Amino acid sequence: MVLGVTGCVIFAGCTTPSSDGSSSQPFRDSDYRIVEDMRGIDVKIPAHVERVVTINDGFIEGILYRLREVDTVVGMGGECCQKVFDYSFEDISGESYTYIQGMNPVLYLNPHLKDLPLVTTGATGINYETLAKLDPDVVIIRLGAYAFRAGSEETVDKTIQTIDSLGIPLIILKGPPFQDRQDVSNIAQEIRIIGQVYGKEKEAEDLAAYLDSSLTMIRERTKDVPEEQKPRVMQFGLSPNARSGGGAGMAWGLDTIESYFIEDLANAKNAYRGNGAFVIISTEQMLALNPDVIVLPTAQGYHPAREIYTAPYYQNLQELDAVKNRRVYALPWTPYNWAKRLEYPIEALIIAKAAYPERFSDVKVHEWVLDFYQKVYGVDLATAKELRSAQWLDWTVEEDF
Repeated sequence: MVLGVTGCVIFAGCTTPSSDGSSSQPFRDSDYRIVEDMRGIDVKIPAHVERVVTINDGFIEGILYRLREVDTVVGMGGECCQKVFDYSFEDISGESYTYIQGMNPVLYLNPHLKDLPLVTTGATGINYETLAKLDPDVVIIRLGAYAFRAGSEETVDKTIQTIDSLGIPLIILKGPPFQDRQDVSNIAQEIRIIGQVYGKEKEAEDLAAYLDSSLTMIRERTKDVPEEQKPRVMQFGLSPNARSGGGAGMAWGLDTIESYFIEDLANAKNAYRGNGAFVIISTEQMLALNPDVIVLPTAQGYHPAREIYTAPYYQNLQELDAVKNRRVYALPWTPYNWAKRLEYPIEALIIAKAAYPERFSDVKVHEWVLDFYQKVYGVDLATAKELRSAQWLDWTVEEDF
């Protein structure tokens, strides 16, 4: 039954049986819409999508919440929208710091997502039997995110072939890791495609335009910084995995989207001049790099600035200029954030303000993010404050950052 129904979506001229067993007339064109995905392929989908399976990192669900269509999600391909996280560490005096209830904003907004079936956990391939049983009108996959990270092209090809063979319409989005140059320039296109799937082009365009305007504000404030005045900024992952392997942490090179945020959006310099992502850096290397500013991304856990200031395992980094000058800042909690989600302007603003505090002295991040959540998700102020806490950004309130 699943193959028969979904096959009608792909092939023109499909018919459905009438109640007496005879064939009805072919479906009208008005029953469908054509959406061009990021492969450049025209995909024929129902005009009114009621059941969708998403395979991504929460990006699609965030858009669907904004479009008031998140209830159409009947299955997902990733645990990132289902997990609630805690994180703790002890400082050099033995005092413990604990952070609780960290989560993807879409889980806070849509608690029911944690109960949806998963067609893949990311660690395993897609369970096509589960996918078929969900009987989706369309499957939307975001390449570069979670189950399909960079370097998985062969798996992607096999997945596309298998889903096509099931007769299920498939929309492919391409996140930054699957682009020739890793940046956020095509995120607007991804949003527009989702809007087209649901016939909500205007709402999608408004969302894309707002996100773009947030970056324009940052670029306008930093565009004229002379080369010799650009601070050396480093995204430094305080990964326990890196420490267990003998390193101090992780770095991201010039060919990564992390470097794009530093050099292209904030117009600063990436202190790490190599290439590659999740590059393990030794204590000696870190001391030699000696960045002016350190920003702490999600890296096998949440990492507040006080961890690098006070944890016993980072006392050998206390001579770093960024540490001595207290220029270390935590980015929002964004687990499984390989391809960037709707909250990417928050990351961009924190990096830019950390690099150029004088150019953003009138912008309070803790206030700005509340406006951001309200505009992106259409929530009230109280909910926006809860989202700020869910991304462990309360430090911006405490420090009036």
